[in-house]
Amino acid sequence: MQSLEDLILRSQKFSLPDYLVFVSMLFFCILIGIYFGFIKSVDTESEYLVGGRNMKVVPIALSLIASFISGITLLGLPTEVYSYGTQYLYVISGVLLMAITFSTVYLPVFQGLNITSTYQYLESRFDRRLRLYGSIMFTIMNVAYLPIVIYVPSLAFNQVTGVNIHICSIMLVVVCVFYTCVGGLKAVVWTDVVQVILMFAALILVAIKGTFHVNGPEIVLKSALETNRIEAPIFNIDPTIRHSFWCLSIGGLFYWVQTNASSQNMIQRYLSLPSLRESRKAVWIFVSGVIILMLLCAYNGLLIYATYRDCDPLTTKLAKAKDQLLPLFVMDTLGELPGLSGMFIAGVFSAALSSLSTCLNSMSAVVLEDFCKPFARRPLSTTATNWIMRSVVVGVGALCVCLVFVVEKMGTVLQLTMSLEAITNGPLLGIFTIGILLPCINGTSALIGGIFGVLLMSWISLNAQWAIASGDLKFNTKPMSIDGCNYLFNYTSTIYTTQMPIDTESNIMPLYRISYMWYTFLGAISTILVAFIINLVKGGNDPHLVDASLISPVIRNFYGTRQNTVKEEETIKDITQESYL
Repeated sequence: MQSLEDLILRSQKFSLPDYLVFVSMLFFCILIGIYFGFIKSVDTESEYLVGGRNMKVVPIALSLIASFISGITLLGLPTEVYSYGTQYLYVISGVLLMAITFSTVYLPVFQGLNITSTYQYLESRFDRRLRLYGSIMFTIMNVAYLPIVIYVPSLAFNQVTGVNIHICSIMLVVVCVFYTCVGGLKAVVWTDVVQVILMFAALILVAIKGTFHVNGPEIVLKSALETNRIEAPIFNIDPTIRHSFWCLSIGGLFYWVQTNASSQNMIQRYLSLPSLRESRKAVWIFVSGVIILMLLCAYNGLLIYATYRDCDPLTTKLAKAKDQLLPLFVMDTLGELPGLSGMFIAGVFSAALSSLSTCLNSMSAVVLEDFCKPFARRPLSTTATNWIMRSVVVGVGALCVCLVFVVEKMGTVLQLTMSLEAITNGPLLGIFTIGILLPCINGTSALIGGIFGVLLMSWISLNAQWAIASGDLKFNTKPMSIDGCNYLFNYTSTIYTTQMPIDTESNIMPLYRISYMWYTFLGAISTILVAFIINLVKGGNDPHLVDASLISPVIRNFYGTRQNTVKEEETIKDITQESYL
């Protein structure tokens, strides 16, 4: 009988054709960066950050898909379905609600303002304090998020090649920093287009070959039904249920609106399009692509279970981490065909590169527009602007490589990512919602509400993650089996088989057991409620004096707003500053 070590070594046979396919993808990304950086030179700030605001709908929509669907989703969602079933897929209802809400309520406001940083809106609507608050929250979120983005594809590469995770991380960041630095947004968008095509191709390839491997889709369906992995919606209102229909639809709505409405990463894409009509088209193409990709990932999760139903590789430690399941499955099913494993890993790296480049490009925009320009005594020169934008890309990339060491110690990346993001993004969504829908609330009230929201969500999220990491709080999985294993291993795992969370310590606070899908909702609502209460106590704005361009079209008719627009005010402000200088 084979040993576990022999099987691990066999799963790491990445062939020469695989390496060639993988390296070709990286080289192609570098060429795109060279093209936009040196041949079609990107010299101006507008070209570098928002593509001159004349980008096309389809490339931007594909870039949105690639930016959002990182390696976290490509590897995390199949693992989620393998371990917990298809309940998570009901988040699609939240995604569809987001498309309607975002394109109707939030997007018209941003598209109507000639801004580069999303957080410029907060200064126009409130004051500079809120702009700085938003920029700081965005920076914190990105610094926490990017190491996870880097870590996940490094896990996949480690599973199939045995190359150290930290060497993979450095390689990924160096390539990404190069083409993002030299090519700006246009390089990022067009590499995203190539990368999203690779993502879809890799997932479809795995699904087709894996289905043949288990003798047809009926076997996949049968295995899933026998273990209740295909589930009807859970309509129980208990907030501690990890995935119920309510937390997935309502919590999912808030999470996805936050992702699109309060994140520079996504808004910067929409602002590169010339009109609201094109931006709305991009929203619906983005949503359609994300739903298709999620369904593909979910099917691959069921396919993995059909393949390993009699010998769970997580229990035997054939897969050292949960998010190495899909790479292991790929090597077992595609490893015999030269180049195909390389194509899959290239797809995973493509997803990571697209998310990483998007965040780095957005970070350069935020640092320049929100941290440098407002505090500069005189207008920055073109040389200084270019130096700042590119230095941010390099510096943040290097920092995130170092933080990969921390991410290694955490749990499943899909839940971890959404939990950490909610600390800053929930309160940020609350502040943007206040600005766009509640013109009676002033800057001081919004700032206090935002600070309260961050403190509350930090307390809940970090304590919950600590309870999970320490083993005090566990979430149950679907049934697993090791009865059919034909290799030797040490069995030390305990399998849990129900939907409710298990706390091994009776003193765990109920708040820490709340589903992570409610986190963004809690952060946003707590921010809005506290701001509203402070506003009632201290007094707020006259809503009729708030500029019409700063509030959503859905409520403009309820207020007789003043005629002067934000653009006119900014023009007057610029003229005044120039006269002063």
